[in-house]
Amino acid sequence: MADIRILLTDKTIAQLPAADDGWYLARDTELKGFFVVVGKRKRTFAVQGDLRKGGKRASSIRVSIGDTREMSTRMARATAKDYLSQISLGRHPKAAQQDGLGGASDNAESTAATSADVTLRQAWQRYVAAHLVRKGRSEKTINSYRDHVERIFVEWLDEPLRELATDPARVAQKHDDVTKKNGPYIANGSMRTLRAIYKHARKTNKKLPSDNPADAVDWNEEKRRDTGMGAGDLKGWFSQLAALENPVRREFHLFMLLSGSRPTALQEIKPSHLDFRRRTLHVPKPKGGSKRAFDIPLSREMVRCLVRAIRFGREMYPSQATEWVFPAESASGHLAEPKEDRDELSKWGNDLRQTFRTIATIAGVSEIDAKLLMNHSIPGVNAGYITRHKLLKDHLRRQQQAISSAVFAAVGRSLMEDQALRGWFGPGAARRASLGHQIGLAAHETEGAPIRQAA
Repeated sequence: MADIRILLTDKTIAQLPAADDGWYLARDTELKGFFVVVGKRKRTFAVQGDLRKGGKRASSIRVSIGDTREMSTRMARATAKDYLSQISLGRHPKAAQQDGLGGASDNAESTAATSADVTLRQAWQRYVAAHLVRKGRSEKTINSYRDHVERIFVEWLDEPLRELATDPARVAQKHDDVTKKNGPYIANGSMRTLRAIYKHARKTNKKLPSDNPADAVDWNEEKRRDTGMGAGDLKGWFSQLAALENPVRREFHLFMLLSGSRPTALQEIKPSHLDFRRRTLHVPKPKGGSKRAFDIPLSREMVRCLVRAIRFGREMYPSQATEWVFPAESASGHLAEPKEDRDELSKWGNDLRQTFRTIATIAGVSEIDAKLLMNHSIPGVNAGYITRHKLLKDHLRRQQQAISSAVFAAVGRSLMEDQALRGWFGPGAARRASLGHQIGLAAHETEGAPIRQAA
């Protein structure tokens, strides 16, 4: 079978036909050099790139990452990015495991990685493979660390960590410089990354100084963003939301307000994650990874919101809607960018999580119940004795319903008096909206104009 090009995901890989004879490659359309080798019985993640020496191409190498049955595509993609980065710098990602691919130089590099002369680059590469990838950290988290190391600390990549540790004033000055150039949050974040990498490096490099170079930093004050809405703000926000042209995006923002969930988790909701009989939504990979997977209890308003989103999705994006609850014309097939123009919708994203928490207090929901609904960790020894799934069916669903009821109570009579809101929530609204969308499509097609929907 000839090689193919597709967006590699767990689902698309599972659907690949086995090779009739030998093997073929399924190359990723998103990350150049990343692919799956598909055989008769086995499928293996791998990367391929050009090793360069002195700026010239020395050889092309192919490096396996792992069996598709043993690791997720997301984890493999993160590893692939790290491997390709090493290859672009002229290093074989598995140099220490190769026979005859560098000889003494490989041994020297391996020795350096376990000595006091380990560089920031070497410590970072080990931190990615041995800590971030192994612990299943998300691709977004790994990319955030990578940005700090390869952009903020680019001039330090080949500096021995020992020199940074013995010159703390230099690190403190770097923090000051980044604060002025990139802002206080980036400065603090990059130094936390440096601190974590150094701490991890000391586990295998006891000759490194015990004092962490990031300890010299005078941390910038970080204030929690206070951008949530109160009950009195919801009426105006609902009017703004009702005016959004794309109904799938409209339902997405509403569901985020009603659930208090993070946008990245909601963007990847699949129909298979929904259980309308139990009235739950399963979130398999929230912040913190699969070990933090949880079920969201659904209020009546949340169920209606999801049903509307599914209905509109099937009409607007029929192929993508088979896989996603909030589909879009994007590379992933689901809604990829939750941001809106602030002039059109004043609050979205994390603003709505803060609003959920605020309305929960107004509704009389306890702090522990609100944290459980938002999947926050609960401090204290007694938290370990709370069995979340035992509260899900009755207690947490009642709390969720109380919050949803408080949200719509705050909007009040506007639901019937505001024409846009009445068209959204009033009797027969779903049927009218569906008909209006079909008429809009027909008009576009008649005029010969391309139909564009925001992703």
